[in-house]
Amino acid sequence: MNINAYSPQIIIGACVVILVFMLAIAWAVKRQRDRRKTNELRGRFGPEYDAALVHYGSRRRAEAALAGRLRRVEQFKLRSVSVTERTRFLTEWDSIQARFVDHPRGAVTEADELINSILQVRGYPGGTFQQRAADMSVHYPRMVDAYRRANEITVRAGRNEASTEELRSAMILYRGLFEELVQSKTLEMPRAKAA
Repeated sequence: MNINAYSPQIIIGACVVILVFMLAIAWAVKRQRDRRKTNELRGRFGPEYDAALVHYGSRRRAEAALAGRLRRVEQFKLRSVSVTERTRFLTEWDSIQARFVDHPRGAVTEADELINSILQVRGYPGGTFQQRAADMSVHYPRMVDAYRRANEITVRAGRNEASTEELRSAMILYRGLFEELVQSKTLEMPRAKAA
C-alpha cells in the first residue's frame, strides 16, 4: 500500500482530527458560557433561582423562564414612589396595622391589597398573583418568597382557614415587603401609635 502525505486516508484522517478538535473547543466555549449564564442568574435571583429549578424540573427550563422574566420586566416603566405617595402609603399601613387587633383577617386582606396598589404605582402591571410574583422576583428576589407565603395565608384567610397566629405572620411578611417597596424602614419613619 502506497501512502503519502496527499493520500485520501491521510487527508480524511486529518480532517476528522481537526473536526473533533473544533467540536471540543465549541463544546468547551458553550459550557463556559452556560456556566457564566447560570452564575449570573443565580446571583441575580438568589433563592428564587433554586425555587425555579424545583418548579421547572431542569436547569435549562428554569433559566429560560428566569431570562424570560428579565426580558418582560425590562419593558416596564418602573419608578420609585414619590414622597406624597410614600406618606399616603405609610398612613394606610398604619391604619391597617391598627385594625389588625380587632379584625386580623380583614387587615391581612387590606395589607395584600395595599401591596398590590404599591406594585401598580411602581409600574408593575396587574394580572394574576403568580405573574405579579414572577415580575417582582426580578428586582426583589429575596422578598418574593415572603410575598408568596403571605398571599397563601391571605387566600386561606378568605376561606376562614387561617389561624390568628398565621394572620400575624402574614402581617409581618407584608410589613417587610411594604418597607422594601416604599423604601422606608419602620424605625426610621415617624409612625402613628396604635390605639
